[in-house]
Amino acid sequence: MEFTVGQIAEVLHGVVEGDATQRIDRLAKIEEAQAGALSFLSNLKYEPHLYTTGASAVIVSKTLTLKQPTGAALIRVDDPYTSFTTLLEFYQQATRTGRRGVEEPAFIGAGSVIGENHYRGAFSYIGQDCRIGRDVVIFPQAYIGDRCVIGDGTIIYAGAKLYAETVIGARCTVHAGAVIGSDGFGFAPQPDGSYKTIPQIGNVVLEDNVSIGANATIDCATMGSTIIREGSKIDNLVQIAHNVEIGRHTVVAAQTGISGSTKIGDFCVLAGQTGIAGHLSLANRTTVTAQSGVGKSIKTEGVLLQGSPAFNLRDSLRANAIFRHLPEIERRLSDLERTSSMPEKS
Repeated sequence: MEFTVGQIAEVLHGVVEGDATQRIDRLAKIEEAQAGALSFLSNLKYEPHLYTTGASAVIVSKTLTLKQPTGAALIRVDDPYTSFTTLLEFYQQATRTGRRGVEEPAFIGAGSVIGENHYRGAFSYIGQDCRIGRDVVIFPQAYIGDRCVIGDGTIIYAGAKLYAETVIGARCTVHAGAVIGSDGFGFAPQPDGSYKTIPQIGNVVLEDNVSIGANATIDCATMGSTIIREGSKIDNLVQIAHNVEIGRHTVVAAQTGISGSTKIGDFCVLAGQTGIAGHLSLANRTTVTAQSGVGKSIKTEGVLLQGSPAFNLRDSLRANAIFRHLPEIERRLSDLERTSSMPEKS
């Protein structure tokens, strides 16, 4: 696939400085790019590469002032990082999901319908009475249970599993090995010390533009729905328990675990290996740093949390600074006690 610099600038609503007729056939890092490649400059520590890059064109900020001439054409935009991300999305759609049609063997159950321009890979399985939109891509060995709903333009990668009655919105991505709708961890303790399984009869709902990472697991609700709201991004190896609700445009990094019935607000950030206890709520724009454990609800918006148990970031940093000096503080206290216990000279 080839495009001119001018065509790319038009898509990005940018302005070209240099030769707009040059042809671009690939994307590359600014320090590695060669002729025919398009790159971008967002972090100014990479600015020296702008003047030496072999790229034919570079996306830069409208406000960037050049320190010296550059051999590459420039596409000036408001936000280079966002613009380059837009191109990566376009490239991914064109290269990874350009397949259409049905590879055999592939199964679709009675009463299920799927929209135009879709792709179903070999050994994919679609159960009964499913409703699947147009431009959907289902890679080989994906499993979609009975009565599932999938919106337009969604991608289900190889080996992903959607249990019955899962609802997925438009333009979502479910990566390989993800399991959506498995039973929530519900067991009632019995007088003899055994556990009785509590049936999990709810489902999982992903709203539009949600991304689910590889080998992530999202449990169905005991009753009702486990919900991941619009635009949220779930990393690889994340566990989301039954009846959890995650707000809009929240990001959850790898190896995080969220216990049952917890509600995460909009625009939150849960860093890697975060643990969230059950039946809590986190206010909008809460940020939890890596390896922190949250054991109580956060009601104030915009709080930064750290530690296990997690508490306010600034207080946590202050406590850690004191902790490093505990041996010295102990020595000084011992010296003071020793001095105060000495008999006074007559």
